[in-house]
Order: sequence, then C-alpha cells, then structure tokens
Amino acid sequence: MKIALPLVLLLFAWLVWRAWHIGPRPEAGASAPDFALSDQLGNRHRLSDYAGRWLVLYFYPRDDTPGCTREACAFRDGLAKLQAAGAAVLGVSVDTQASHAGFAEKYHLNFPLLADTDGSVARRYGTLMDWKLLRLARRNTFLINPQGKVWRVYGRVDPTRHADEILADLARAAQ
Repeated sequence: MKIALPLVLLLFAWLVWRAWHIGPRPEAGASAPDFALSDQLGNRHRLSDYAGRWLVLYFYPRDDTPGCTREACAFRDGLAKLQAAGAAVLGVSVDTQASHAGFAEKYHLNFPLLADTDGSVARRYGTLMDWKLLRLARRNTFLINPQGKVWRVYGRVDPTRHADEILADLARAAQ
C-alpha cells in the first residue's frame, strides 16, 4: 500500500502533465499546418481549398456543451459578416462526423464542422489535450491569411464575443 499510493500519484501527475503539455502551436507568421478532414455532411476540406481568402479555423472541446454551443452559435450568427470580410469559418473537434451532424442540425449551424477523430490536426495545431481515455481539443482559434500563414492565434477566448473579435481583426487587416 505504501508503494501503490505514490505510484498512483505519479501516474496521475504524468497524465496531467501530458494533457497540459500540448506541444508547440503555430504562431503568427508561421505557415498553417495542412489538414484534410471531413465535415458533418461527409465533404472533405483541405487548407488548400481556402487559398486566396481568410480562414477562421477554430478548435473546440465538445459538441453540444454550453461553451461550445455559445461559440458555434456566435459564429453562425456572425457568418454573413465574416464572409463579407472575405473569411470562411471551420470548426474542428475530435468528435465524430455523426456527432457534428446532430450538433449542426440542432443549432442550425451554417458552416462546416470538421471531425478530427484521431486528434492529428489538433496535435499539429498544438491544441490537443490527450489523457488517453479522454481526448479533447483546447479552445483555440487560428486566423489564417489568404497566403496560408497564421495571422493571429486566439487562446482563452470568450465564446460569446469571439466572432466579433475576429471581425474587428479582419477590419484592421484590411486597412
């Protein structure tokens, strides 16, 4: 018993460290990591599909949870303005295509939700939290410019105001 408790604590500490030690994420000015993922309708999306326009690539933990729902609905409600500013919006989580389909239908989401079920894209973007039994994407957004470079990284976002924050940054970029 004296040995078991320290081993359990050590294992727990390692799991916590592993989950929070996500790895490097691309910073402003770096080339955006490539991806090829399917959305809730089965359509494949690649970074190259968005060459020549702005891309809002936002990662979120789980479909149909309070913060994720608020963020998705804010993007839904602001999509026309984002598109008018020349941007496309893609949501990414490690949930399945079927989960994304239900989430998108329930909240009438009008943009693609990409299924990164193995977490490989979230890992390349430095947002994957992996506890082995539970895998989540951290709430981070990457604003990618028309040349495929990361223009801004948003961490610790307010889900209700995030779409407006991006709109303001797109307006600044246009000046």
